Amino acid sequence: MDISEITIEGDTPGIAWRLPVFHFKGNDSRAPTVYIQAALHAGELPGTALIHFLCERLRHAEAEGAIAGSLTIVPHANPIGLAQLHFGELQGRFDLGSRANFNRDFPLIPLEKRDTLLADLDRFSATDRLKRKLLHMALGADLVLDLHCDDESLQYAYIDTAFWPEASDLASALSMDAVLLSDGESSAFEEAVGYAWKHEGAGERKTSLPGRLSTTLELRGTREVYPEMAAADAEGLFRFLVARGIVRAVSEPLPAFAGPAAPLDNIEMIRAPEAGTVLFHRDIGDRVEAGERLATIVTRPGFPDGAIEVRAPQAGLIVTRVSSRFARRRGDLMKIACDSPSRANRKPGTLED
Repeated sequence: MDISEITIEGDTPGIAWRLPVFHFKGNDSRAPTVYIQAALHAGELPGTALIHFLCERLRHAEAEGAIAGSLTIVPHANPIGLAQLHFGELQGRFDLGSRANFNRDFPLIPLEKRDTLLADLDRFSATDRLKRKLLHMALGADLVLDLHCDDESLQYAYIDTAFWPEASDLASALSMDAVLLSDGESSAFEEAVGYAWKHEGAGERKTSLPGRLSTTLELRGTREVYPEMAAADAEGLFRFLVARGIVRAVSEPLPAFAGPAAPLDNIEMIRAPEAGTVLFHRDIGDRVEAGERLATIVTRPGFPDGAIEVRAPQAGLIVTRVSSRFARRRGDLMKIACDSPSRANRKPGTLED
């Protein structure tokens, strides 16, 4: 394993961030190449823990000459966000300087313009330079895995329909509880990678990309960072690498993915109709029926009419839930994966900011 380091100079004097990058060189030019990063939202650490255990497995495979396809791995992709610790709370989702989401506003360019990402970098802020360097590395690979987590959550993945159902092997290897089939219409990291591939070369936009994959893996909730979980997730990802021919090892065939694969249009975003204290009646992993009570919002504590109920608009699987027990008006409460499209209007792209 070779280790290099990217330096991101700060926007004020005396500040710089260092980004370690691990490289495993493959010995078969025909094998797929892989890019894996974790913690683009700096406080989302299950992926960083997964990478710690995965690299141990890969070092053993490397010693045995079993690395067929080259891998580039960034254990913590956002040192800028990791430094934003304010009053004991890590603020790693949004850049405090620009107020931009660290996982939005990636450049949308065709693959042949990849090298323009590194041109005239001094014109850009530190955060944008970081984004451009991450995207440049990713566009050198065939398979791109962006490791995130949600708040309180099942294990699930966002996978563009251009990669489905071929990518069901990844969902199976990691025992995903659900897959959310995205439309590739945002500037998030994984969708910027997909955009470059879809618009590669002349001709119409590609709608299917066999042999390639760019995905966001949501590795449960922010607090679920345990050695046993991380080791199990690393083992699952290792099985995927074996199944795709990146690592040569004896492995059982992957079973078919048995979980739901729901288009984003079928996701019910449950939001609080009023501000107040949230009393949840159902948990992640529960299957609910239409009209079932999901939560009570205590809007006026102590008053006879001081609470309202939130009910399921249709049947489905509760995939995520917020950990905060106070909600603002229209604040997110849950995601429910359903068999039918939601009646609520959804703008193209990601479900949340």
